[in-house]
Amino acid sequence: MKAKVFVLAVAAALAVGAAFAASAAEALKARGCLGCHDMEKKKVGPTFKDVAAKYKGNQGAVAELVEKLKAGKGHMKAKGSDAELEAAVKEALGQ
Repeated sequence: MKAKVFVLAVAAALAVGAAFAASAAEALKARGCLGCHDMEKKKVGPTFKDVAAKYKGNQGAVAELVEKLKAGKGHMKAKGSDAELEAAVKEALGQ
């Protein structure tokens, strides 16, 4: 019985994780990020891989980047709720 509960819990966690990953990727698409950025290939803006490397180890990176996006500092002003922008930034940073 305990094994069945454990298996169900793991399956549920994986399903939630997959749904979150899909919604985070959708956040990038919905915010229009993919028009100028890509994970690996440079477009108009830097790759998400390069941005992630720049902010690696910076504990406040997500909040800092969300504020920059909202204010339009060094980037065109992004529209969306804080939660949407945070999801997009976390996806871009690989978090």
